[in-house]
Amino acid sequence: MLDLVILVADKDMEFALRGLLTRHKSIGFHPLPDDKVKIIRYSAHDSGCRARGYELLREFGKLSSHALMLFDREGCGREDPSRIELEIEVEEHLSQSGWGNNAKAIVIDPELDIWVWSNSPHVDRILGWHGRSPCLREWLTTKGHFSEQNQVKPDRPKETLEAALRAVHKPRSSALYGKLAQIVGLARCVDPAFLKFKQTMQLWFPPEAGN
Repeated sequence: MLDLVILVADKDMEFALRGLLTRHKSIGFHPLPDDKVKIIRYSAHDSGCRARGYELLREFGKLSSHALMLFDREGCGREDPSRIELEIEVEEHLSQSGWGNNAKAIVIDPELDIWVWSNSPHVDRILGWHGRSPCLREWLTTKGHFSEQNQVKPDRPKETLEAALRAVHKPRSSALYGKLAQIVGLARCVDPAFLKFKQTMQLWFPPEAGN
């Protein structure tokens, strides 16, 4: 019996989730053994997760106690509804397919790359900007990727990441998302989708339950 099955939209998200699952102390849930968690990468990506992911997860209803589905709002095929509206819609499908309240949908708005950006110096290092002048954030500001002073998140997070990597000739890879998830501080992350992930893990797997 699994404790958790997670359906993700792509390889980048899979690596990010694997990294976050190692951060149980920082996030506040009890550690889950590798053989109690299954991460499934859906070949139909964001739009498939939104429209048909609940059908795939139905197969795990008797094999896992909880389920998560994660996908980007951008590229999901229905970008007019809000992130919350999409989550409610998907969670209704999950509930009707047998999960009840034991399955949650997390829609990242606009896309996973928004989780990359924080003020942590680890971001500069992992993206290949350690020791460079100007630093990554200053360079991105001069290039117009931050529209307001002291803005934490760029307006177009994926394009900003690609520009940062291109400038230092560093290839973009899913492993970057895993490394960032494993080491960047999480306490100050206020992205609504990440906070929902955090709160859900704390609710389902409270630290004291692992003692």
